[in-house]
Amino acid sequence: MESQQAQRKNEHLSLATKYYDRAHAGHPFDLVRLIHSALPESSVNEVDLTTELTPELKMSAPFYIEAMTGGSKKAADVNTQLARLAHKYNLAMATGSVSVALKEDSAKDSFAAVRAENPDGIVLANLSANATPEQARAAVELLGANAIEIHVNVAQELVMPEGDRSFYWVDNIKRLVDELDVPVIVKEVGFGMNKTDIMKLNQLGVKVINVSGHGGTNFVMIENARNHEEDYSDLFNWGQTTPEALLEARLAGTDSKIIASGGICSPLDVIKAGVLGASAVGVAGYFLNVLIKDGYDALDQTISDWMTTLPRLMTLVGCRRFSELREVDYILGPELQNYLDQRQ
Repeated sequence: MESQQAQRKNEHLSLATKYYDRAHAGHPFDLVRLIHSALPESSVNEVDLTTELTPELKMSAPFYIEAMTGGSKKAADVNTQLARLAHKYNLAMATGSVSVALKEDSAKDSFAAVRAENPDGIVLANLSANATPEQARAAVELLGANAIEIHVNVAQELVMPEGDRSFYWVDNIKRLVDELDVPVIVKEVGFGMNKTDIMKLNQLGVKVINVSGHGGTNFVMIENARNHEEDYSDLFNWGQTTPEALLEARLAGTDSKIIASGGICSPLDVIKAGVLGASAVGVAGYFLNVLIKDGYDALDQTISDWMTTLPRLMTLVGCRRFSELREVDYILGPELQNYLDQRQ
């Protein structure tokens, strides 16, 4: 019999798949249109997909397998398959929250499998912003992790029946940044960040921020399905979309590197995120949906296609490196332009 927390991880996986189509009913990146250049003066063979978040986090591709799961037998199977593909394509991979493995020895294998399948790749551990430095070091050690994602998830916790109801995270994030020996990435879980959040995190010394916006896996929707006492369906559209959160990061004007995740469903989305200022892109729900519904071979083919398509798209916009994308001209759809006008 698995623990209550392990069963919750299974519920998350099941509900993420069940609500995938509903959560992805709209596609915010459709509101970003790139300006075509007929004279790109570039070649596919000249494209370099590598990107650097910190000196310790030099990624061979601008997208990675973002945090999904861990802590149950089902999660172990998912993590094993994802890690195998991360190894094959030399992609970075993040795990779901390691907190369950710090409480239950039986859950450790579902996380350790990630490093076992990908012994030399970049692995990101994951814990909540309440984690102590000791817990963070234990999570990093369990995974042999190169960095740790510290997630902030107020909306999810408030809808979760057993979730937290108090959120004082700033001092602890500062402590983690100061005391840990690996890079600390602070990430939302799908509700975006605003410019004040981003500036505050930068002032705390956070060098990498994942703005993870609305448009992908919807944890309000997931937790509301688990909450049999209250109804939070009016919050299904809560938060900033990923393009909106990327515009917030531009308005913040910090030197922190920005990761985009939330609703990334294609190589073109990866390119558009780079144009809006992302240094890397995390993909979770889309890859998980392919894996669960169509199987390992289908996700293998999907990632292979992305690796082929990305250099061609970068050539189309005349860029040889991912960091050059932010110089590409674009226009915003009326709704997104209106958002930007009101936020400036």
